[in-house]
Amino acid sequence: MTPVDILILSNGPGEITTWVRPVVQALRQQLGDDRSLVRISVVLSPCPNASGKEAAIALSYPEVDRVQGVEHFWQFLLWGKTYNNWDWRSHGVVVFLGGDQIFPVIIGKKLGYRTVVYAEWQARWHNLIDRFGVMKPTVAQKVSPKYAHKFTVVGDLMLEAQNSALSTQHSALIGILPGSKAAKLTQGIPLTLAIAEYIHTKQPQLKFVIPVAPTLDLPTLVSFADPRKNPFTETFKFSGASLVMPEQNHEYPLLKTDQGLNIELHQENPAYSILSQCSICLTTVGANTAELGSLGVPMLVLLPTQQLDAMRSWDGLPGLLANLPGLGTTFAKLINWLFLRRKGLLAWPNIWAQSEIVPELVGQLQPQEIGEMVLDLLAHPEKLDAMRHNLRRVRGESGAAQKIAQIVCEEIES
Repeated sequence: MTPVDILILSNGPGEITTWVRPVVQALRQQLGDDRSLVRISVVLSPCPNASGKEAAIALSYPEVDRVQGVEHFWQFLLWGKTYNNWDWRSHGVVVFLGGDQIFPVIIGKKLGYRTVVYAEWQARWHNLIDRFGVMKPTVAQKVSPKYAHKFTVVGDLMLEAQNSALSTQHSALIGILPGSKAAKLTQGIPLTLAIAEYIHTKQPQLKFVIPVAPTLDLPTLVSFADPRKNPFTETFKFSGASLVMPEQNHEYPLLKTDQGLNIELHQENPAYSILSQCSICLTTVGANTAELGSLGVPMLVLLPTQQLDAMRSWDGLPGLLANLPGLGTTFAKLINWLFLRRKGLLAWPNIWAQSEIVPELVGQLQPQEIGEMVLDLLAHPEKLDAMRHNLRRVRGESGAAQKIAQIVCEEIES
């Protein structure tokens, strides 16, 4: 076999953990672990949802040989040179797993590599990309017949999560996924913890868990539950919480609220095993909803609007404008105001189904109202069963990572 380089292009935390991880594992399974023959590199492009820890996460994958962070991306895109002046083998494949689909076109041309794109909803540059692995047949419906041979339905990469997770539903566990960025955590932490406290007063036997995002450390997470650091605790009448590290009587770190509720903090990544045991999850919008949907876990999707300029985690131009120094707040308020007027479906499972199969709650959300909704769902398990059924119905095929790896192998051979 001729030595080859495989270059993975990706961007945000969701893509790194749920797309890149299973694909590099599948590549090593099919192509072997001999680094003199197959070398896997990851290059990150800008993403408004990025935390800055994506490079470290990618480098932690044993299948990956080298990683370049987002701060050096434009230099690489424009000039074809990495910050550390990486060498490149004469044969290789660029694999797109997040970002802008023009990036593999440009980089593939500079390196003289074949290009493979994973496309969830839209496939672009049909004449310039060599192969597409698409989530569903509908992505390729409007493709010109002369490019149809480039398209392969591989299924949903998120389903790789489900394949490695436990399938048992736990009847007394509620998951809390408030996000990983400050824009969401500022409102999300006090709101969801206040909801948990309300539920706890009604059903103290219920347990709560927060699967901590891999890009978020515990002190930062807890700071959003501190009234001295986050004024939004008062907005939701949440009195605060503190961090309790593991001791003999509990295995995991705890977030202990002032009202005496203990919430387990799970830092394993990915957190599919614990998520799959949850009866229901409280989550913000974003990649969380896709992961939960792929696992078939019921959810309530929360988007509080008490702070209109808080939601700055938009993709593309809106995200860039909302985070501009000085003018960012004005742009954020305008973007969010327009969004609330024209709001469509927000959660990924709902977008997949083109209908609201999991509730999306947007507005001046109050803990007691959301708590009552959760209690009602728990009291009527048939409603949760219907939600699980609908989530499973809209998922794509499984085995996407192996199919993408197979496409890469075919491109190497060609």
